[in-house]
Amino acid sequence: YVLQMKFIDYLHGVYPKPHIDLHAGELAPSLVPPEGLCCHIRLAVEMGHSERIGHGVDVMYEDRPYDLLKEMAAKHVMVEINLTSNDVILGVSGKDHPFPIYRKFHVPVALSTDDEGVSRINMTHEYVRAASTYALSYADLKQMVRTGLEHNFLPGASLWREPDAFRRTAAACAPDTAGAAKPSAACAGFLKSSEKAQQQWELERRFREFEAGF
Repeated sequence: YVLQMKFIDYLHGVYPKPHIDLHAGELAPSLVPPEGLCCHIRLAVEMGHSERIGHGVDVMYEDRPYDLLKEMAAKHVMVEINLTSNDVILGVSGKDHPFPIYRKFHVPVALSTDDEGVSRINMTHEYVRAASTYALSYADLKQMVRTGLEHNFLPGASLWREPDAFRRTAAACAPDTAGAAKPSAACAGFLKSSEKAQQQWELERRFREFEAGF
C-alpha cells in the first residue's frame, strides 16, 4: 500500500490538476492483523493527496486517530459513507461505525451506496438507514446532500463562499435567495460560468420547492 501511495504521490507531482479519490480503510479487525489497520487512511490523505476517501471504516484503529480526524477536517477531505456495504461486507454497523465520529470532528461526510447492484439498494435506502440509526435531523440530511455536491468534481467554482459551511453564497449571488427562479444578472452570469454552482443552485431550488409543501 505504501508503494502504491508513492506512485500516486509521484504522479500527482507530474500531473497536479486531476482530482484524486481513493478507497481507504475498508477494513475491520477481523480481516487483518493489527498492523494492517495502522495507516491506510492517513497515507491516502497525506501521500496519496486524496480529496475524498471511500469507506474510511477503520479510522479509529489508525495511529493517532484524533490527529488524523482533525487533519481531515482542516483539509476538508470528504468521506463517502457506505452504511449497508460496511455492514454486509465488514460486519460494522450502528455504534461501531465511525460515521458519528466523523461528524463529531466536522469531517465532511456524504452517503453512498458503494454498489447499488450488489447490495440491491439505492440512495433513499441509505438516507433512511442513516436517519433511523443515528437519529439525524432534516438539517443533518440537507447538510450531507450539500456536502456531496460540494465535493464532487464538476468543473467551476462552488456556489458557497466557505467550504462545507453552506451559509453564505458566492459574492455574485449574495443578494439573491439561493435557488430562486430568477437570479440577478450578476448571479446568473456566475452560475453560467460554473457547472458545479449550477447544480448547487438547482439543489437549493428543489429544497425550496419541497419545503414549500409543509
